[in-house]
Formats: sequence, structure tokens, C-alpha cells
Amino acid sequence: MRDGGRIAAAIDVLTDVLNRHQPVKSAARDWGKRARYAGSKDRAWVSGLVLDALRKKNSIAHAMGSDEPRALVLGALAHAWKWDIMRIDSAMDEEHAPSKLTLDERERLVMAPDVTAEPWVSGDYPDWMEPMMERVFGEEKVVEAQAMAVRADVDIRVNTLKVDAEKAGGPMRSANAEVSPLLKNAYHIPARDPSEREASLESIPAYSKGWVEVQDAGSQIAAAAANAQPGDQVLDYCAGGGGKTLALAAMMEGKGQIHAYDIDGRRLSALIPRLKRSGAHNVQLVHPSEPEALEALKGQMDLVFVDAPCTGTGTWRRRPDAKWRLKDKQLAKRIEEQTEILEKASEFVKPGGRLLYATCSFLKEEDEDRVAAFLSAHPEFTEQNAAESAIASGLLTDEGAAKVRAGCKTGTSVRLTPRTAATDGFFFSLMVRTG
Repeated sequence: MRDGGRIAAAIDVLTDVLNRHQPVKSAARDWGKRARYAGSKDRAWVSGLVLDALRKKNSIAHAMGSDEPRALVLGALAHAWKWDIMRIDSAMDEEHAPSKLTLDERERLVMAPDVTAEPWVSGDYPDWMEPMMERVFGEEKVVEAQAMAVRADVDIRVNTLKVDAEKAGGPMRSANAEVSPLLKNAYHIPARDPSEREASLESIPAYSKGWVEVQDAGSQIAAAAANAQPGDQVLDYCAGGGGKTLALAAMMEGKGQIHAYDIDGRRLSALIPRLKRSGAHNVQLVHPSEPEALEALKGQMDLVFVDAPCTGTGTWRRRPDAKWRLKDKQLAKRIEEQTEILEKASEFVKPGGRLLYATCSFLKEEDEDRVAAFLSAHPEFTEQNAAESAIASGLLTDEGAAKVRAGCKTGTSVRLTPRTAATDGFFFSLMVRTG
């Protein structure tokens, strides 16, 4: 496909995302089924342009004077991909391209950014979230939000149950991965040009052998803060797909026991092939259909890890469409769920045991507020310095330790963001039950 046809396809996909409220992956997949002639590079190009249009939706709409899919796609070419007007003009003259640029579009595509725009325009976040952004970031809200409106790196955790970081280095270098600046047993693949197709790690032998797992560096650091020890009894209370379960298993060197539980049995079942590939033999799945198995763990755990369901604001770089679907009612529902989950999870912590609460959200309403409310109702728990616990795990580099300490502004809990740590947005708090 030529660029003109790709631009037309991006407008079609973005129309489905915005008007039919489809996730980008679903809309792009449906277009791919209709456009059998499109190759993998074409699909990557179209998806990349749609995602960038969504990442910068407010600022592009402001610049173009319209939030229609055509305006957003054309604006993304100019303001996200930095195409000049001649290149855009040339593409629009091609066969299968959309109609040629109007005079107004041409003028707007070459205009300088409006430095007087409202914060939610310059920062590309929903306007109703302005009070929350102000509360958590203050004067830095726009620059923090702008760092969430770019493409994210791919982070990779080395599975030390099977291989060390040095041995994994060869296969990782072949995948254009670099040593992580934050973690000792990790690599990362820098974000590529959005028009290029990302390499699939699942296709390399090191992945199929269980040597590596894709896991954001922020998620790896949150797991490190749990500082699970060989021989511990651990409950991963919201295990989901099992990324942190596997990270904890590696930290425990196969000794002790991890009980992986999730209210969604289908998500929990997806962990089974990952467990086999990882070589983790000390993980036991606790299915929601067997409540008696979960009940037997109450008061027995050295560590309970709660990666709570949240709004996912910290993942906006990867899922920009979710940013615009988020509503205040959804946030209220998540807060209610988080309060209930913390209450239930705490029952499994034994005297002297640890409770780690984490979210991939940067909102204080889901983070510090939930911890404060829990501690107020449970004086038997005391908050500890989560940054020092992560550092004590021995998994962080010197730079990683500095970033985590910088994110520990309260002296206890840690907040990481794309701007401050080059990770997804993550929050974690460590609490200890009085012995």
C-alpha cells in the first residue's frame, strides 16, 4: 500500500474507535480482515498512526479545529510524526487517498502549537480529570501528561529460574534489546518509529524456552518491593495473567509456596502455560470456584501481594484509547472495589507479615487515599518504606534505586511515572501487620 491508501485506512479505523467505541486492536483487526491486500507493515503503519492520533487527541483537535477522525489523522502526521506539508500533500494526491487538503487544513497543519491552550489540551487528558491531575502533579501536570502521550519502550524480565542476565544477553541483543538502566535482570527495547512494525518477542527461541518475559519495568520494581524471600508463603491475591506471580517465583528461587488467586478464573487459567514455560514449580493456582482452598490460607501468609484492579491511567502510553473511554463512574467503581479487595486481602496476612498494595494508576484517589483509609480502619498495620524494600531486594541498579527513592516523596509509598522513571505509571505501598 502507498501512503495515501494507508491514511484513508487510518481514518476508517479511527472512525470505528471513536464512533463505535471499539478498542484499537479490534478495529484494526476488523479492517485487516476487510483489506486482505494489506501486509504486516501496512497494518503496523495504520495502527501506529491511529494510536498516535489518540495519544495526542486533544492537542491535535485544538490545532486542527476539529475532533473528526480525518482531522485527527492528518494532525497526527504533522504534529506527532513531523511530516511536512509537502509530504502530506503528495500522499493525498495518490490513488486511494482521501480527498485533497482544504485550504483551512493546510493552514492549520503548519501552525505553531498554541502555548496558551488549557492544561488538558496541552497535556492530552480528559478535561474532567483536571482536579485530579492538579492534585497529584501540581504545576508539573502538563509535562507529566505529555510524557504519557508518547510511545512506550518494551521491558523484558530475565527469568533467573532458568538463566542469568548475561546468558540471556545474546538473544536479547539479537532482538535489538538494551540492558535495563533500572533493573539488574532486565532488558528493554526502545520505542521504535510508530510507522514501523514492532518485533514479536514470542517468535524468538529465548521466549519459548522461558528465559524471558515481557513485563514493564514499573511492574518489576513493584514486585521487587515485596522482597519475597526463599521459603516464604505468598498469596498473589489479584494474580490476573500472572506477571508478578512469575517475578515473585524467581525471587524465591523455587523455595516456599506462591498461591495465585484471581476472581476471574479464565484469566487465572491463562497462567498455566506461562508457568510451564517459566519452570516455576512452587506456584499453586487457587481457583475462585474453590473458596475453601482460599479460606484455608487466612492468617498464614508471610506476604500478600495486591495488584488491584484500577483505571489503568498509568498505561496510557500503551492504551491511549482507554484514556478517552475513562469516566468518573468507572473511577468510583474501581475505588469501591479497591477498598473491598484490601479489606479481604488483609485477612490472609499473618502477624509480622507484609501486605503490598499496587496499582498501574497515578491517581491519588486510587493510591494514597485507599492506603490511608485502610490504615485508619486497621491500626494493626503500619506502612513501611516501600522504596527501601525494593532496593533491599538487590534487583535494582544504582540508577534504579535513585529513581525509586525519588518517587518516594511521602517517605513510605512510591509513585513512578513515564517522566520520572521511564516506566508505566505505577504506585505501590508496603504495610506490615503488627506481630
